[in-house]
Amino acid sequence: MVLNPVISKLAGKLVVLASASPRRMEILRNTGLRFEVVPSWFKETLDKEKFKAPYEYAVETAKHKALEVAKRMPLNHLKTPDVVIGADTIVAVDGTILEKPVDKNDAYRMLSRLSGKEHSVYTGVVIVLCHENENKSVDYRLIDFYEETKVKFADLSESMLWEYIDSGEPMDKAGGYGIQALGGMLVERVHGDFLNVVGFPLNHFCKQLDVVFNTSGLLLSQEILAHSETNVSTHTSSRIQQPNPAAMTSPDTSAKSDLSKASCFHQTHGSQTSPSASPVHKVKKNGDNSKEDEHTWPLGNSCSTNPAAENTAAPSLSSREQLTEVIGTEREDNGPQKDDLQRIIELMDGFKASKALFTASRLGVFDLLQSRPELDAAQVAQEIKASVKGTQCLLDACVSLGLLRSRESSCQKRVYMNAALAQGFLLSDAPHSLGGYIQHCDQTVWPLFTHLECAVRDGTHQHEKAFGKKANDLFQDTLYNNQDIKLRFMSAMHSIAKVTGRAVATAFDLSRFKTACDLGGCTGALAHELTKAHPEMRVTVFDLPTVVEMSGRFSPQHSENRVSFLAGDFFEDELPKADLYILARILHDWPDEKVHVLLRRIADSCTSGCGLLLSEIFLDEDLRGPTRGLLQALSMSAGQQRSAAEYSRLLESHGFVPAHVNHTDNLLDAMLCFKA
Repeated sequence: MVLNPVISKLAGKLVVLASASPRRMEILRNTGLRFEVVPSWFKETLDKEKFKAPYEYAVETAKHKALEVAKRMPLNHLKTPDVVIGADTIVAVDGTILEKPVDKNDAYRMLSRLSGKEHSVYTGVVIVLCHENENKSVDYRLIDFYEETKVKFADLSESMLWEYIDSGEPMDKAGGYGIQALGGMLVERVHGDFLNVVGFPLNHFCKQLDVVFNTSGLLLSQEILAHSETNVSTHTSSRIQQPNPAAMTSPDTSAKSDLSKASCFHQTHGSQTSPSASPVHKVKKNGDNSKEDEHTWPLGNSCSTNPAAENTAAPSLSSREQLTEVIGTEREDNGPQKDDLQRIIELMDGFKASKALFTASRLGVFDLLQSRPELDAAQVAQEIKASVKGTQCLLDACVSLGLLRSRESSCQKRVYMNAALAQGFLLSDAPHSLGGYIQHCDQTVWPLFTHLECAVRDGTHQHEKAFGKKANDLFQDTLYNNQDIKLRFMSAMHSIAKVTGRAVATAFDLSRFKTACDLGGCTGALAHELTKAHPEMRVTVFDLPTVVEMSGRFSPQHSENRVSFLAGDFFEDELPKADLYILARILHDWPDEKVHVLLRRIADSCTSGCGLLLSEIFLDEDLRGPTRGLLQALSMSAGQQRSAAEYSRLLESHGFVPAHVNHTDNLLDAMLCFKA
C-alpha cells in the first residue's frame, strides 16, 4: 500500500528508475512505489574539471542517465515511460570528487583522505516527465535538484581501515564506503539527510513531487499529461535543447552552460532551498529545435524572460466536467486502427512463422542455398526431397519473413538466396548459429506449447502429454540414455551460449578475477568467451559426467588451454575453488528449495570478495516484459522467471551483495555480485 500522499500520485503510471543500485531500489520500494528498473547505459565519463561545483557534476550525470533511459525505452522496450528517475551520488572532500575505488589500494587512498575529516555527500536527481505525441515523437520535461549531507569520519587506525577494505564492501561504493552497512562504523556524525548518504534523498524527492502535482492547482494526471500541449502555453527561456550525441558522451563548457540555463535557481545548499525553485524543462525527442513551440508547466517561481508569462496561469480543473471540456469530446469510431489490427494479426500468425522457420531449418534449406545460391523452387524441392508446390510456398513464406531473398532470373524463373538473417544465425556452421536451439524449440518446446491450455489450467509442465513420459524420465533419457537427444540438448545450449556469451563476458570488468567456475557450463561456450575477453582468467566448467564426456565435440579448434572441464553434480559434489562463480541460465529452471541449496553451497565455497556472475532474462519490475521471459515462463518448469530486484534479494539472502546489473539487449542479462 502506498502511504505517502505524494508518492501515491504516481500510482498507475509507468515509473522507471534509471539505476540498478539496490540501495535506491530499497529506499523507493519502502515507500510503496511501484516502478521498473532500467539501468542507464550512460558511461560516467564527464570531465569533472569542467564543473565549478561537485553538485553540478552529480546533477549533470543524473540528467544524462535519465534521458538515456527515457529515449531508449520507446525504441528498445517498445514502450514510453511516464516518469524516469535518474540519480548520481558522489563524495567530495576539499572540492575533489571521489569515485568508486578501482582496487584495495585505491580504497585505502580514499578512506585515508576521509579519516578524521568532514566531507560532503551530494546526490543529483533528475525527474523526466515523458509525453508521447500522436506522431510518436516524445516530449521530455526535466526537474533537477540536488541534496548535500555533511559526514564526519572518525580518526581511523590502519587496522580498522584494512579490516574494512578487506571486507570487500568499499569496491562498489562512491568514496569507498557504505554508511548503511559496515561503513557505518567509520562515521562519527551525520548532518543532514541520512538516506541521501545511502543513495537517494527521499524527503527532497517527495517535496519536488509535491511541487509538480500541487503547485498552482496543476494536476499532472494521466489525462492532463496526455494533453499538456494544448492546456499550457506559457512561454519560457528555461529550456534544455535536445542533447547532441557528442554532448552526451563528452560535454564541454557549453554543457555546463546548458546546465545553468536548465536549473535557473541553483541552490547554494540543496537541502535549504525551497523545492518550488526547481523549474520543469522540456526536451524534444525529434524535430528542428528552431521550429519547436516552447512550453513549460509553471511550477512556482519562473525564470522566464517573457513578461506575458507572469500573467499566464495553468488551468485549474476541479471536476470531471472541466476536464472533459479541456480534453474535448471523444472521437468518432472510425473502425480499428491499422497498427492495432496489424499487431493482432502478427500475434495470431506468430505460430505459423515459427513453424515455417523450424521446417526450413530442419529440411536444410538455408545450408543448401548457402552452398548453391539462386536455385529455383523445383531445384530446391529436388534437393530436399519435397513437393514443388510445398517448397514454393515455404520459400515464399521465408522471403516474406526476411529469411530469404528472391529475384527473377534470366529464364523468368524466381530464384532464391539467403538473406543476412539466415547467413548470421541459421547456417549450421555460422559463428552465431542458432540451429541447435531452433531444433530444440521444434522438437521439445513446440510439443510442450501445443498443450499450453492444460499447462495453464494445471499450473504444471506437460511433458507426459507431449512425450508420453514424466519429466524425470524425459530428463534421464536426455542426459543418459539416448545419444541423439543428449547431443540435441547440448547443441541447443551451445548455440544460445555462443550468441549470448560475448555480451555476458563483457558486461562487466572482470579483470580482478583470475579463476572462474562456470557451474552447469555445458559445452564451455561461455567459458571460452570469458577467456577471450579476460586474457588472464582461467575457467573451470563444472557439469554432469555425461555432459563433460561429450563436451569435446563442441570445443573450438586451436583454443588456448585456459578452459578445463570437471565432472560433478553441483547439488552433491564439492565445488571447485574459484574467485568468480558463474550461473548462466541455471536458476530459472529449478524450484526454490533447489535454488537455495545451490546458492548456499556456492556461498560456503566463497571467501569475502569472491564474485558471482548471474546471467538470466531479467523481468521488468512491473512484469510487463520482456516478452521472451514471460513466454518462457509459460513452459511451467519447476522454477520461475524473476526480475533483477528479485534476484538481488535472493542473492542477498545468501550473503551476496549485488553490485552491478547490465541489461545487455542480447538474449540474456547479467548481474555481478560480491560475497560480503
